[in-house]
Amino acid sequence: LDPQELAQAVEELIDRAVELAGNRSILGVGMATFWHSLLGVDAKGRPTTAILTWADTRASRAVPTLRARLDPEAHHRRTGAYLHPSYPVARLAWLRAEHRDIWERTTRWLSFAEYLFLCWFGQATCSVSMASGTGLFNHRTLDWDLPTLEALGLQPSQLSLIGDELASGLRPDYARRWSALASAAWFPAWGDGACSNVGSGAVGLDRLVLMVGTSGAMRLLWEGMPPEPPQGLWLYRLDRRRLVLGGALSEGGNFIDWVCHEFRLPPLDELQEALAACQPGAHGLVWLPFLAGERSPGWAGHARATLSGLHLDTTALEVLRAALEAVACRFVLVYRLIQAAVPGERLIVGSGNGLVNNPVWAQIMADALGQPLALSPEPEASLRGAALVTLERLGLGSLEALARPSLEGAHQITPDPDHAPAYEAMLARQQALYRLLVAETS
Repeated sequence: LDPQELAQAVEELIDRAVELAGNRSILGVGMATFWHSLLGVDAKGRPTTAILTWADTRASRAVPTLRARLDPEAHHRRTGAYLHPSYPVARLAWLRAEHRDIWERTTRWLSFAEYLFLCWFGQATCSVSMASGTGLFNHRTLDWDLPTLEALGLQPSQLSLIGDELASGLRPDYARRWSALASAAWFPAWGDGACSNVGSGAVGLDRLVLMVGTSGAMRLLWEGMPPEPPQGLWLYRLDRRRLVLGGALSEGGNFIDWVCHEFRLPPLDELQEALAACQPGAHGLVWLPFLAGERSPGWAGHARATLSGLHLDTTALEVLRAALEAVACRFVLVYRLIQAAVPGERLIVGSGNGLVNNPVWAQIMADALGQPLALSPEPEASLRGAALVTLERLGLGSLEALARPSLEGAHQITPDPDHAPAYEAMLARQQALYRLLVAETS
């Protein structure tokens, strides 16, 4: 992603938002942005890299060296993250090892959100939320993790200060462009996953989000002291008080879109009836859906997708049905880890266009989990969540009171108990193939 082009697109959206606001007074500006992004800038604030995202797996080459310098388990306990190519910690190690020219020209490393604030205000702070998704943040000190920075050969001065304080002093050209926002409260951006929970109404230990967009995630957001993150799961933050525990899948709508494209299938909305008529697991196929490597729960960045069980009678529709079921099985593993780490009864909230717009997949998820699924009616949960966090920061209500009522009247998917044995059998086959092809080569 080109930082300047993406910044221009964001600025044009702000132009449009200000235009739509008309003469109404704007009190605050809040935004959600994608966790785990990384770019470098030079001494004049000019980008030295593209925006590197979680999906860039090139940093996998640097992970073995990084694991030799840092105890992976101790690092996970301190940061809640992993020595894995999806995190900035690994991308920094890779850039230093393989791109010394870029490393030496770069004076500061930022998320995309920080880059925006650097452009608009001339300075940038990294929110606690964004810092918590880097693999460089210490949950106990609420600051950068010094052992990790030392292993990377990185100084704290090469990163932004961490804080949730307001930004002020728009640069003159932006103050003129956005005169309606010049006196508004600008909050450092929050991580999109945390905001998605808020926007879906899943605030508190009794609500768990299952999100499928381009990728997938399952997240629990609550206020409290940080637990020791269990192996397989990550721990991030919305702010200093609120934690986000969960797991992320690199496969979601992107994987299903790939299957539909490569197997020449019609659009998903035209396949719903045919997919619903398939019996769970009757195709005999086993997918390891790791087109972009594995994140939760095994964090095998080197893993790649495998389809086993093909025969002469296999159809493209069966390959698609097996893909939908395979992703559901990965969610089952994450769900069981969350339930073991933080026991309790909770409502599972389905969120994200990849899930809400695919009724068959929503039913597959409920059947595989053996739990009801309440579908969030909010099409842009992260944006709504950022707006609600902004309202709370402005003193206009508690987050719980603002967010939780959004699920009233949500459509619920009921699991079919007769399908439970089939999904347990599918999960067992998938795990057996995983142990053979992934775990033994880790």
